[in-house]
Amino acid sequence: MKKHFLKFLILCAILFNVSCENDSEKDLIDITPVTLVTYNNNVKNIVDSNCTTCHNDPPINFAPMPLLTFDQVKEAVDNRELLSRVSSEDISFLMPSGGPRLPQATIDVILQWNTDGLLEQ
Repeated sequence: MKKHFLKFLILCAILFNVSCENDSEKDLIDITPVTLVTYNNNVKNIVDSNCTTCHNDPPINFAPMPLLTFDQVKEAVDNRELLSRVSSEDISFLMPSGGPRLPQATIDVILQWNTDGLLEQ
């Protein structure tokens, strides 16, 4: 009985291994297109939802500038430490001011936008 059971297990293992083959290299390569993060498609909604309460025109609550347009947000990334402010762990430096830190996935979108070249569209 043990011999039959052992043969059965070996046969199952062989069939399992044979059925898990890929005949094509194409099946093994992830062909998901890489999409670039852009201001209009990804970042604008984040800024509008989390920043424009204070960074409006005119800015309030001691915000130094508005963040309503692509050019204004790009300027804040290039020259006003926006990336450091949104990704900071220091509550005294963190933006949004007085609020909880943005979710890491949201911060990652903004950081990826910078990596992708701060594209508008």
